[in-house]
Amino acid sequence: MLSFAAAVFFLIVTPGPGVLSTAGIGSGFGFRAGLAYLVGLFLGTNAVALAVVTGIAAVVLAVPGLRTVLVYGSAAYLLYLAAKIVFAGSRIAFIESERAPGFLNGVVLQLINPKAYAVNTALFSGFAFWSQSLAVETAIKFLILNIIWIPVHLTWLYARVTVRRLDLPHKAQFAINVCMALAMLAVVAVAVVAVAALTPH
Repeated sequence: MLSFAAAVFFLIVTPGPGVLSTAGIGSGFGFRAGLAYLVGLFLGTNAVALAVVTGIAAVVLAVPGLRTVLVYGSAAYLLYLAAKIVFAGSRIAFIESERAPGFLNGVVLQLINPKAYAVNTALFSGFAFWSQSLAVETAIKFLILNIIWIPVHLTWLYARVTVRRLDLPHKAQFAINVCMALAMLAVVAVAVVAVAALTPH
C-alpha cells in the first residue's frame, strides 16, 4: 500500500498537462477560475480511472490509431490552453483571453490526456496489496489516489495564485504566464515526439 501511495505521489507531482495547466490558469486568471478548472480536472481524472478499472479504456484504446488521435488532440488542446494563459487579461478576441478555462475544460483535458490513461493503467493494474478482494483493493486505491491528488493540485494552484496576488508589474506577470505556457508546450513536444517515434512509417 505504501509503494502504491509513493507511486501515486511521484506520478502526480511530476509536471504533466493537468498540473501545469492548473498552475498556469491560477497564475493567469486567479483562484476562483483555477478552482473551477480543478474540479473539472478532478472529475475527469476519476472518470478515466473508472474507465481503466472497468476495461472500457482498454477496449476503446485498442482501436487502431486512436491513441495517436488522443495524443495530437490533447496537444492541440494544450496549445489552446497555453495561448489563453499567455494572453490572460488581454483583448485578443480569437482566444477569448479574458474568459478563463473552466470546469468543462478540465474534464475534457483529462478525457483526451494520454498520460491520464497510462498513469491509471499502471496504478490499477499493478501494486497489488489486498489479495483477499480486488474490489476492496480498487476502492482503497481510489481513496489513496484522491487523497494525494487533491492537495498536490491545490498546492500548485495556490502557489501560482500567491504569485499573482503579489501584484507584480504587467511585464513580470506576462513573463510568468509565458513560462507556464512554455512548460506546457514542452510536455506537448515530448508527447508528440514519442508518438511519432512509435508510429510505423
